[in-house]
Amino acid sequence: MKYGYIGLGNLGGHIAMSLIRAGFDVTVNDIDKSLGERHLKAGAKWAASPQELGKQVDHVFTCLPSPAISEKVLTALLETLKPGSTWIENSTNGRDEIIRLAGLAAAKMVKTLEAPVTGGVHLAARGEITVLAAGDKDLFELHHKALEAIGNKIFHMGPIGSAAVIKVITNMLAFIHLVADAEALMLAKRGGLDLGQAWKAISASSGSSFVHETEGQLILNGSYDIAFTMDLALKDLGFAMNFGKEFGVPLDLASMTNQTFIKGKAAYGGAAQSTQIAKLLEDALQTDLRAEGFPARLE
Repeated sequence: MKYGYIGLGNLGGHIAMSLIRAGFDVTVNDIDKSLGERHLKAGAKWAASPQELGKQVDHVFTCLPSPAISEKVLTALLETLKPGSTWIENSTNGRDEIIRLAGLAAAKMVKTLEAPVTGGVHLAARGEITVLAAGDKDLFELHHKALEAIGNKIFHMGPIGSAAVIKVITNMLAFIHLVADAEALMLAKRGGLDLGQAWKAISASSGSSFVHETEGQLILNGSYDIAFTMDLALKDLGFAMNFGKEFGVPLDLASMTNQTFIKGKAAYGGAAQSTQIAKLLEDALQTDLRAEGFPARLE
């Protein structure tokens, strides 16, 4: 099968490379052609537009920054994709959005496999990210080898829309944990502890979390460089808050975290790293959370 990949940013670029490394026939496209240079060197082909890509492939992955852009790219793809093709969406969308977009694809006889990913850019670079898939089980099985190439933990969550719900839940938890980790590290700092040792102790305790063990290191380095922005965090928290209203679940912690990220965006801008949310507390207390030996980026 010939796959296309559109969206070669921080996350999508790594996912596309995983497909290429696994030996798949891959054609790539991005609004910024320079992002595809490493893929071409690795053996991929280039398409000048989504329409051109749609002519050359059997199935298409996308990883894009917003539902609006996903719809724009999908609309272009549907001009040329063959009936029976699959659109595999790695982006994070709201449940209603992905169901609506899948309907647009179905009207053109194109099937949809929802497949957002979670775990961070560093795991995507290693081909070890978690894939949260939804859609027809037969379609999931058809593309299982490609999903195995990009991730090492793959879950079929149910019909279209199911993956959107669990992805938003996982991201909501990650942002809550991030704000909590900043507060925990600040308690350790102001309590006179060595932050490097404190980080290790927390990592070995019942209070640890995936976020502490990954993004906590970037806080202590001072780079905050997780390759995920405040704007993206607020997009996902917005989805979570909407689910809370729809499902009748009071999301007190998520609501407070959302307000904290609104303050973070006001202070540092929407393009700032989401991990920089810890800097709000650092700036408020004029106390940096730094320790030696922690990386600037996760590998």
